[in-house]
Amino acid sequence: MKKILLVSLLFVLSAALQAQTYHPTAENLAARKAFQDRKFGLFIHWGLSSVLGAGEWVMNNLSIQVKDYKRLLNVFNPQQFNAAEWVTAAKNAGMKYIVFITRHHDGFSNWDTKYSDWKITNTAYGKDVLKALAEECKKQDIKLGLYYSTLDWYRSDYPYETGRTGKGSGRTEKSNYDSYLLFMKNQLSELLSNYGEIMSIWLDGHWDQTNPEGSADMSSRVNWQYEELYTLIHRLQPQCMIGNNHHLDPMPGEDFQMFEKDLPGQNKSGLSYQAASEELPLETCETMNNSWGYNITDNNYKSVKSLIHYLVNAAGLNTNFLLNVGPMANGKIQPEFLDTLKAAGEWMKQYGESIYGTRGNIIPAQEWGVITQKNKTLYIHILKMSAVKNYIFIPGVKDKISEAALFRNGLKLKFKQQEEGTFIYLDGIVQEDIDTVIRVHLK
Repeated sequence: MKKILLVSLLFVLSAALQAQTYHPTAENLAARKAFQDRKFGLFIHWGLSSVLGAGEWVMNNLSIQVKDYKRLLNVFNPQQFNAAEWVTAAKNAGMKYIVFITRHHDGFSNWDTKYSDWKITNTAYGKDVLKALAEECKKQDIKLGLYYSTLDWYRSDYPYETGRTGKGSGRTEKSNYDSYLLFMKNQLSELLSNYGEIMSIWLDGHWDQTNPEGSADMSSRVNWQYEELYTLIHRLQPQCMIGNNHHLDPMPGEDFQMFEKDLPGQNKSGLSYQAASEELPLETCETMNNSWGYNITDNNYKSVKSLIHYLVNAAGLNTNFLLNVGPMANGKIQPEFLDTLKAAGEWMKQYGESIYGTRGNIIPAQEWGVITQKNKTLYIHILKMSAVKNYIFIPGVKDKISEAALFRNGLKLKFKQQEEGTFIYLDGIVQEDIDTVIRVHLK
């Protein structure tokens, strides 16, 4: 017995040491750079909860017990799901990747998992939507990332007793995290073995086991044993990037840092107390209305202009933008979202050069906007032109400028470089509807 315990302890220590000394592979580092180049992705929140049309948190928000929520298995039948339509909508929007909800907090699996009966292939629909989506992404050259919830309102082995959510699910059986961890490892192994190359694993749910964001003590009430999960993911697909929406600073083994409904450095959502990493790629996610999953009463649609400004401001901070849709229960993306995606795509067709493959954090955001850069080219994004000044001032540009021109038509602009910065003059220039972009070539 002592020998078994010693072996187990050595295994845990070895795994922990491996995570703490994580060195990403060359493939992983290349994947990080490619991820930063893509800049714009589509988040898809969809699943069994879509049937109720009240968002993906409906089971928790209405305190629906497991025994009652299970009835939706016989109702969910997305006959109009078409993977090609989803991927084409993303591609036409100028998006380069998709992150799909494989399993949200209600525990329902959107693929044909062997490790649970609580899955889409046990509905009347009966098909593996993830398989169809993965095949279509490969066909259309769109990278695929997978969202996976570490929190579960359905299973009894999840440590629900200490969680902040899922209190109305009616579970009484004692939890067993060792069992739950094995379940997650088995499911992640399926996802990384049966669906081709996966760009990223997007984990969510850590915060269920902490105090509310911003508390002095943000320690977890559960030892998630991330070292085992992260090691497994990197072993199965070394290039696959791991991100965790824990609302904390990055942990060992993670490959990108995410922000929820905030740009790095902001905390409008009350979720983003963490500092932006200076080493890892960054990503922010946002909704088109106020909901992630399909919500039939949510008509608070954000304007195309505000969402493109979000994308531009994110790029100015060297951050990717993951824009969400919550398809309806029948599998169709609602027309309001499709209209927004189409309009975003029209803008990206014209101005995508100033976003794709660029890097940000050239200078802090200015009153007039932000800057992105690619090699020796600066892209000046004027989001708010002054009503009284006929110029913008750019602090901190030390390289000599050879030319400044309006991106839209190549019109040459006058400029003056001084020690404290650069003046670019806008005489006769009218603010464009969304973003007045100036291309600046450096010597």
